[in-house]
Amino acid sequence: MEASTALSRIGLAGLAVMGQNLALNIADKGFPISVYNRTTSKVDETLDRARREGDLPLTGHHTPRDFVLSIKPPRSVIILVKAGSPVDQTIAALSEHMSPGDCIIDGGNEWYENTERRIHDASQKGLLYLGMGVSGGEEGARFGPSLMPGGSHEAYNNIKDILQKVAAQVEDGPCVTYIGEGGSGNFVKMVHNGIEYGDMQLISEAYDVLKHVGGLSNSELAEIFAEWNRGELESFLIEITADIFKVKDDHGEGELVDKILDKTGMKGTGKWTVQQAAELSVAAPTIAASLDCRYLSGLKEEREKASEILREAGLKDEVQNVGVHVDKKRLIDDVRQALYASKICSYAQGMNLLRSKSDQKGWNLNFGELARIWKGGCIIRAVFLDRIKQAYQRNPNLASLVVDPEFAREMVQRQAAWRRVVGLAISAGISTPGMCASLSYFDTYRRARLPANLVQAQRDLFGAHTYERIDRPGSYHTEWTKIARNSSGVAALN
Repeated sequence: MEASTALSRIGLAGLAVMGQNLALNIADKGFPISVYNRTTSKVDETLDRARREGDLPLTGHHTPRDFVLSIKPPRSVIILVKAGSPVDQTIAALSEHMSPGDCIIDGGNEWYENTERRIHDASQKGLLYLGMGVSGGEEGARFGPSLMPGGSHEAYNNIKDILQKVAAQVEDGPCVTYIGEGGSGNFVKMVHNGIEYGDMQLISEAYDVLKHVGGLSNSELAEIFAEWNRGELESFLIEITADIFKVKDDHGEGELVDKILDKTGMKGTGKWTVQQAAELSVAAPTIAASLDCRYLSGLKEEREKASEILREAGLKDEVQNVGVHVDKKRLIDDVRQALYASKICSYAQGMNLLRSKSDQKGWNLNFGELARIWKGGCIIRAVFLDRIKQAYQRNPNLASLVVDPEFAREMVQRQAAWRRVVGLAISAGISTPGMCASLSYFDTYRRARLPANLVQAQRDLFGAHTYERIDRPGSYHTEWTKIARNSSGVAALN
């Protein structure tokens, strides 16, 4: 359908695989779409796919001007290019031909402050702007992603019907909602990715314990994860993990997973999440631990040398000694419970970060609705997101998922198994930083009194930072050293 005089309903610029698939998804839902890419071969490739995949209503254009003018006003243009300066360059090329009232939608993983700058810049030209998180990978883009648009509400309303048809569909509606003003859509997608980092790390730790302490084979692990995917852990990540263990190596014996280099890549959203948690003084230890593990995984040569040096220094491998005495059936069930409880903590941290940013920016985020649109299409989609939605519906001001009555009961029921797994892993010398971070988070959050009183006393001693008392109001400073070395004297000065 390259030659057509009819104007398209929407346009998409940036035809890497995600862009192509989202464009084909839109066309597949019956919305005529124009596409453009600076490398014209990508345009031709997309046109060919549109013909092969059902003669879809998609037209291709080789110049920014022809592309923009092929779209019905008020124009809505999605851009899917690499975050940063390529976005600015694409906006500059397209906006030259756009008119007041037209809209640009950035569907990349962009830093939210860049989106807020672009909203301001676009408004100077009379243009509307949305920063829209898109989750689900290549398959999600083609058949139904989770969409997180934030920015101009008018712009959202202009394409609401398209987004609702294109998004993944679950029993309580399409996996898209208007997130809020400014860069809220990009920020929510960033935290989604941070939670994803935590999820993946926790699953890898469950695998590590079951494989090396339990001595389970890949075929046994595939069966276990498949079984878990039929219960409370049902999710996309658990499902694909079961599949991964089944894939044989084409170039040798055994399964492919064992031949993959143990270095994990990353694109930056996890780091942004941890940075924002620090900026907002929100504890996110599970997400931070997952990021640290990716950094440490990159030190492959250092780790190999350290393993050799410490072995020569007398460090013994305790895995076999611990594994000999393990009840495998109990271990499998304990790890399932530990994984579930740890996941609750990870999601709680992500939701608390979103709440803090929402309060700071006045976004008025709807946390139950966020959980709902993550139920389908996206990488962290999971059955228990419906229960997170219900928790926030019961109490929109819920301080933490940990104290929702239902989740609190489940955490308490699983804590014994959780502690057994972490303790067993420590005894075996297997690192479980995500599970440990989640358990420490739970134990810290549940305690009415912490040893922070001693830390504050130390701060007062060396920096005169003062402290508060539990038995009277006001701020106090004590001459700690002077009093400690002189048995007489007044304890504190008000």
